[in-house]
Amino acid sequence: MKKGKKYIESQKLIDRTKLYDADEALALVCKTASAKFDETVELHVKLGVDSRHADQQVRGAIVLPHGTGKTTRTLVFAKGDAAKAAEEAGSDFVGAEELVAKIQNENWFDYDVIIATPDMMGVIGRLGKVLGPKGLMPNPKAGTVTMDVAKAVKEAKAGKIEYRLDKQNIIHCAIGKASFGPEKLADNFNALMGAIIKAKPAAAKGQYIKTCALASTMGPGVKVNGAKLG
Repeated sequence: MKKGKKYIESQKLIDRTKLYDADEALALVCKTASAKFDETVELHVKLGVDSRHADQQVRGAIVLPHGTGKTTRTLVFAKGDAAKAAEEAGSDFVGAEELVAKIQNENWFDYDVIIATPDMMGVIGRLGKVLGPKGLMPNPKAGTVTMDVAKAVKEAKAGKIEYRLDKQNIIHCAIGKASFGPEKLADNFNALMGAIIKAKPAAAKGQYIKTCALASTMGPGVKVNGAKLG
């Protein structure tokens, strides 16, 4: 793939052989985010675990101190008082079986996070093949299957993100926008890395943080010194 002029110029600012401290890496990421739009800053962490084993899964959710910089649209599956609470908390969409049908029949995905009360999971289960691959299936570990839907909606709107391993044992997460600046991004980075380190499975052996890199949407990756992270 041919790289653009701005990308090539940005690459010159980064020493590909160096492992940077997180603060230095974030400053470089902000400096190399030269697109005309506000680029998202992403963290990519490869862990020394094997996601094929249930006892080596790393998954959870955290509210970033400064949010993600994007507006999160929520869909809540609930009935009765819980549905009313979700509406009062500002959820974009609230419903039950009729929304399951809408997703099935219309291929409807105008939302970013799905929250559900436990009693609705039997109904939502029918959407597993559709929602699963998109990472939208509600999950108790992520706090998206709960009776306190109002709290879940507020947290999602405040910048709660879910982190989980992919098949290559890598976690990919957005930690904010380039316009946040290095200091706010550092707060978000440290909060997320702290959660990932805390979630280290007891069954994990050897080096836990294998590689760590930061990059903006259109910018080159900057390698972070994982040995200093834990």
